[in-house]
Amino acid sequence: MSSTDQATPDHAPAAERPRTRNHKARVREESIERILDAAEQLFAEFGYHGVTLKDVAARVGVSSTLIHYHFNGKDSLYEAVWARRAPISARNRLDAMRRYADEVGDNVTVEGALHAWIDTDLNVQIHDTEQWLAFGKISAQANSAAGWGAEKMTKYFNPVVLALIDLLKKAMPDCDEETIFWGYHFVSGAMTHNMARTGRLDELSHGLCSSDDFVSIRRHMARFMAAGFEAIRQGRETK
Repeated sequence: MSSTDQATPDHAPAAERPRTRNHKARVREESIERILDAAEQLFAEFGYHGVTLKDVAARVGVSSTLIHYHFNGKDSLYEAVWARRAPISARNRLDAMRRYADEVGDNVTVEGALHAWIDTDLNVQIHDTEQWLAFGKISAQANSAAGWGAEKMTKYFNPVVLALIDLLKKAMPDCDEETIFWGYHFVSGAMTHNMARTGRLDELSHGLCSSDDFVSIRRHMARFMAAGFEAIRQGRETK
């Protein structure tokens, strides 16, 4: 037997080991994705306090032990749900606002700034609803909740908010900062109310409007909110 023939059996397991590791890694990643998908849906439906790890395990069809293997409790799982989506939303909106600022230079408008901030998240709700609908509802819950909700909004979205504030200051250089922050507060509430998709609008309008109609929301919202900014700015000046 040649030296080459003798080496082959020794090297074969080594060649297989990376494939085995890759397979295990893929299985682990797929398992985590299934858990996160289920957790995201449950948190969207029942809120943070209405979901247990047993609920998630039952939705996935696995034992609670597997959930504990991947996540160190419900807080860890909830954080992972946020970490999967929120940075993408934040980055996309920051990029949109930077592009807008580069395009218009010194000619920033309130409506233009709001379109850059608002439309990016509306677009994913329109074009990738299956992926983003549940997280939109989760962020809506968080934006109206003290403690656990406010902490997540602060952690992931403060840079996005402050970038919008900077654009609004450029658009309204004669407006005081307090008024701009109040305007943002109203916009933020309306935005996350949209994400909640409560169906309330559908009922009130007897089907004339739909809280799922994000195309119409995108068409109207930035202009409506820009008029609101102008109204409170003028009211501040004449007070």
